[in-house]
Amino acid sequence: MKNKKIGVIFLVILIMVLIGGYLGIQYVKKKEKETMVQEYIPQEEIAEEQVRQTIVSLYFPEKETNELNPEARLIDIKEIINNPYEKLIHLLIEGPKNDKNRKIIPEGTKLNKTYLENDCVVLDFSAEFLSYTKENSQEKTNIIESIVNTLTELREINKVKILIDGNENSEFNEVYSRTN
Repeated sequence: MKNKKIGVIFLVILIMVLIGGYLGIQYVKKKEKETMVQEYIPQEEIAEEQVRQTIVSLYFPEKETNELNPEARLIDIKEIINNPYEKLIHLLIEGPKNDKNRKIIPEGTKLNKTYLENDCVVLDFSAEFLSYTKENSQEKTNIIESIVNTLTELREINKVKILIDGNENSEFNEVYSRTN
């Protein structure tokens, strides 16, 4: 009889624990649902200009070491959406914002046009592009690497071809790829 009483008490306690556990789980699920449904309110409103901006990397040689360094620029997406290659080259032509870097594209150079052939972007520059310092053997390499590294930051670009006034030129007659 005593064993039966202990068994019944044990069974009642077990049922109470199971019911309590079930109710506890339901309560936690309800709280999680309420938390997930609540609207997120940012601490600071995001301005429309911030939403439309992206960061691009432009490569310029350092004044002292002549080593190419990336320079990050924050630009409006609307500026690069239609022809990103042209915009990036115009930014290279303008030169660096960082005082430690120097301009790499020769003064007076104009970009006649750009177009994409498969994964190769073709750049047609004016004749001023050829007025780089030819005595400095590293200068031509830096010009090529600056352009190639900048443009291959874009996923669709793997190669760059350079034309001068619409024609191939003996100084820039290769199709250039990024080298690391």
